[in-house]
Amino acid sequence: MSSHAKGHIRTLSLVAVLSLVACDGDAGKTAQDSLPTTGGTLRVAFWDDAQRCVDPNQVYWIETRSVDRQIADSLTDQDPATGAIVPWLATGWTVSDDARQYTFDLRHGVTFSDGAPLDAPAVKTAFDATFALGAKSVLGLTYLAGYASTTVVDQDTVTVRFDRPNAAFLQATSTTTLAILSPASYRETPERRCAGRIVASGPFVLDEFTAGKKVHLTRRKDYAWPSPLVRNRGAAHLDAITFSYIKEASVRVGSLTSAAIDVVWPREPISEPDQNLIRRTGGRIESRPLPGVSYQLVPNVTSGRPLADLRVRQAVQKLIDRETYAATVYWPGYPVVASVFDSTTPYFTAQAAALAHDPDGASRLLDEAGWLLGPDGYRYRDGRKLTLLDPVTAALPGDQLIQDQMRRAGIELRLMVVTAAKRVDLFAAGDFDLALAFLTRADPSVLGSALDQAVSKQGTARYSQDPATAAKVSALFAQGLQSIDPAQRGRAYAELQRYVVETGVSFPVCERVQTVGLSPRVQGFAFTSEAFLRTNDLWLSGPDS
Repeated sequence: MSSHAKGHIRTLSLVAVLSLVACDGDAGKTAQDSLPTTGGTLRVAFWDDAQRCVDPNQVYWIETRSVDRQIADSLTDQDPATGAIVPWLATGWTVSDDARQYTFDLRHGVTFSDGAPLDAPAVKTAFDATFALGAKSVLGLTYLAGYASTTVVDQDTVTVRFDRPNAAFLQATSTTTLAILSPASYRETPERRCAGRIVASGPFVLDEFTAGKKVHLTRRKDYAWPSPLVRNRGAAHLDAITFSYIKEASVRVGSLTSAAIDVVWPREPISEPDQNLIRRTGGRIESRPLPGVSYQLVPNVTSGRPLADLRVRQAVQKLIDRETYAATVYWPGYPVVASVFDSTTPYFTAQAAALAHDPDGASRLLDEAGWLLGPDGYRYRDGRKLTLLDPVTAALPGDQLIQDQMRRAGIELRLMVVTAAKRVDLFAAGDFDLALAFLTRADPSVLGSALDQAVSKQGTARYSQDPATAAKVSALFAQGLQSIDPAQRGRAYAELQRYVVETGVSFPVCERVQTVGLSPRVQGFAFTSEAFLRTNDLWLSGPDS
């Protein structure tokens, strides 16, 4: 094993897009120029809590990962400006050249809020338990792919081993998914941890979790081990944080402008008119593209279904007018998706030419495939109408826009509105032609959770590739994890992006941008590298209302 200088590992010099954090005008100057005050309760409104689980090791829901970042620390952190991995609960590390062995030196003096120390046995317990979750941890499946064991070297040193290379593991240790909980937490069942029976070492303590309704956190007064990426080296400035859920956009924005809440944090970007309204009332907008899997549709290529034919998949790829989608569904200037990854993802490589809107080329492919236009404007083959089934939880304007783009080429896109639970069942059973997929992580290996049949049992992986295509896709994912050499990883992920686009394994639709509306009293706001909330430096300039 070759040794690397502690705290420094060869990582890709991440492209400048990782610093794509947007904010309004002079926003943030107050926080930098004024002395923070202590106290107050920050009130944050999300849009929904569909997963209804707060355990960071099991959560994929991005809003809840913002909650978890306040209560649970990780071994490392990731700089949102550069993508570099920096120490946190681990003060240093070494990595073998084959990316199979990671040794971490742990920080002294860290405790969980139940008084237990952060030590090597605690880290081993956490990694063993997270790996044991299996499919209950959708993200953990790829974060810990090939996990073999964690060995306690001494009280302050652990070695994590993999039975195959996992070059993305160091970045994984910076995420909430691999946050370290108190050993007592892992004596609870996964279901009870989901329901809130968790203890961690973060600057806030979880003292209430009512799924889908409310989360309440209280400051931990003895907190003294933040990431070096924050300025406040001690306890949080805030007394407490509450998270609530407001589904209607107009009600969320109205709650912000009427000072009923301090932060509006929707899933879909805040509309241009609502952004202007927030600014007119003294608030401001912060935004950051979410790294990871772009908002995309994944085909079902099961034999007998229309998308089993490569020519039909390539036609669908050409029929999605992504520029119109970005400008129409969001606003002029909204970033146009150019890959299966959002542009802030390390190793992102634009596939703009392959994703160009080309309805004439699509028509030729459909003709070649035997799907010919009928008198009603739809295409038929052997008397069968070319229909694609897309289960959705709501027929949003973006869904309807793509439906119209397909209709113009003679494809009927049927939007079947179902509950979130029913959609999961349909995806699992293969009762779909197009399935929605997106995931957030600042490493391209996250796409494996959706597409790599070697590690994922998700419907998006099981039904999106024939055996030959799946073998190629899995091989490319494996190549991306075989070496810590950035150049080698870059080549593998560039080829992966080209291949899945050209073979229609995925249809990218749009970039995902996290926008947040803030009241005038919120100061010191910051995103993590994965566009989650970080409150160590956040304070309130006025009293609670």
